[in-house]
Amino acid sequence: MIYSLVTSIKNLASQGNLFEAFRTFSFLQLSASPTDLIIHPTSYLLLSCTNVNSLLPGKQLHAHIFSLGFEQHRILVPRLVTFYSNFNLLADASFITENSNIFHPLPWNLLIFSYIRNEFWREALFAYNNMVKKGIRPDNFTYPSVLKACGEICDLGFGRKVHKSIENSHHEWSLFVQNALISMYGKCGEVGIARKLFDKLPESDACSWNSMISCYASTGNWDEAFELFERMQLEGIESNILTWNTIAGGCLRTGNFKGALELLSQMNSCEIHLDHVSIIIGLSACSHFGALKLGKEIHGSAIRNGFDSFDNVKTTLITMYSRCKLLRNAYILFQLDESKSVITWNSMISGCTHLDRSEEASFLFREMLLSGVKPSYVTIASILPLCARVANLQHGKEFHTYIIRRKELQNYLVLWNALVDMYARSGKISEAKRVFNSLTKKDEVTFTSLIAGYGAQGEGKTALKLFEEMINLQIQPDHITMVAVLSACSHSGLVFQGQMLFERMQALYNIVPRLEHFSCMVDLYGRAGFVKKAEQMIKRMPYRPSAAMWATLIGACRIHGNTEIGEWAAGKLLEMKPDNSGYYVLIANMYAAAGCWNKLAEVRMSMRDLGVRKTPGCAWVGVGNEFSHFLVGDTSNPHAQEIYLLLDGLNNLMIDAAYVSTVNLGLCEVLED
Repeated sequence: MIYSLVTSIKNLASQGNLFEAFRTFSFLQLSASPTDLIIHPTSYLLLSCTNVNSLLPGKQLHAHIFSLGFEQHRILVPRLVTFYSNFNLLADASFITENSNIFHPLPWNLLIFSYIRNEFWREALFAYNNMVKKGIRPDNFTYPSVLKACGEICDLGFGRKVHKSIENSHHEWSLFVQNALISMYGKCGEVGIARKLFDKLPESDACSWNSMISCYASTGNWDEAFELFERMQLEGIESNILTWNTIAGGCLRTGNFKGALELLSQMNSCEIHLDHVSIIIGLSACSHFGALKLGKEIHGSAIRNGFDSFDNVKTTLITMYSRCKLLRNAYILFQLDESKSVITWNSMISGCTHLDRSEEASFLFREMLLSGVKPSYVTIASILPLCARVANLQHGKEFHTYIIRRKELQNYLVLWNALVDMYARSGKISEAKRVFNSLTKKDEVTFTSLIAGYGAQGEGKTALKLFEEMINLQIQPDHITMVAVLSACSHSGLVFQGQMLFERMQALYNIVPRLEHFSCMVDLYGRAGFVKKAEQMIKRMPYRPSAAMWATLIGACRIHGNTEIGEWAAGKLLEMKPDNSGYYVLIANMYAAAGCWNKLAEVRMSMRDLGVRKTPGCAWVGVGNEFSHFLVGDTSNPHAQEIYLLLDGLNNLMIDAAYVSTVNLGLCEVLED
């Protein structure tokens, strides 16, 4: 009879039929004295209360257990800890564990795991300490949870203590524990120790490899992560979606956008279902090199899998379309988002600024304010460079005022750097210097922006003094700083200083010269009339010259009358078949100046064959809050007649002032179709 009731309770509890299970339990109590016979039925009922989330019946059962004196029973204590942990009543679970006289680690493991599940890392370590103080020996189920807590809060000291405990224990070797150790050391930045542990593993699984790859990824050691991933593939070890995404994300971070997309393609081939992170990586890669068609395909995949409703996917889609110059599609997606966050607004505004659409960016910013969304520092930092590029200083000053009035924005150096850059690019170098001087903290970007500003104004010596000040403050220059300094030397004719900086940049600052540094040197030598040196610089550099570099050399040859090198450079530039009409005008001017009319005709034929048309010159004038655009030969303006009369007057004034143009403007007409 009793055993039949016990079996019935077990079956009813497993089915979640609590009412009948408790009714049967009442019959059992009437039939049996409070002995060990009711321990297992009580355990079944507690487990059922946990599974069906019935808090009140479970608490009543706990009270009954206490009244029977079974609150310390080795079977019921773990059940009670699990029950209270399931409802996140961790104080109750902790009280039961701390006051139990059971020397088995199971209740403590359950409590520590509950803390980990709720991300109470410190509480998990505190529980572990109490467990050890009570003389309870941790087992292979204790260590992984504790090591995870150490890794999450980067408590290397505690982690080392746990590692020592593992080595001193007599437990059987556990791969699960070793993987947790690798992960902990990796998260604490001790990648070398993690790798040693990995290399010593007598056996490994996918988790071991994934953990080690994650270690390298978390510290930015992408070369090692890629190498390990390749080994993993060669050895036929299955990677999970997290590892694939980590490696694809690494390709994205290191600028290997094609590699990121190839990995996503491999994932499809291996029948690994792409998640929303994979979609974001793919869209981001498409954004960086304008792969619109592929971006649309990934967008379609996102829609099919329901990822297009994710906020981070939405913002990445907006960025992708705007970077691919399809601003209309980006704006449609933006408008369809009913709950726009500050990140959504930033993505749309950034898209406009990327395409130099200043009016649209300003309009969106005003709409953002009207909608009640507070702009972040990212919002302002994305708009300020645009104000400089389109010479819209009025908007820039408004943003400057906005930053000053918002105290929460004043600690972001990126904003002050953007202001220095904006004023410097707009030619307001004194304003840029005033903002620069007001800063208590400066970095290489702050100095680079001001150096570039002085360089553009032809104040190369001031730019060099700033560079020296930067070095004296032990602020390490980057490759952009070196471009700014070399360019400043070029604009001021400081050939010796520029040459010395270029020759020493690798030894002194550990910066390997890039193509842009060689371009600066070609410009430096060309402006100063050392055309032969500029030619030698191009010939000995380890990079393929760009079209702009050839154009720089051609311009220098035209000014200084070196037709021989100019023709050589022109031939190289024409081989590249550029679609920039300005390059053809430059070559034509050089041939015209040298009287080479046959070669001038060849340039015109090349333009016709390639379908290159000269872009009309364009200028704009800021009037009030708007810009008025003017094209060469444009008569669409209602005041065109008056404007051209004024221009004729200005031309006469220039002639009277003995101004002589260095550009044969008539040649522009020669190249028109």
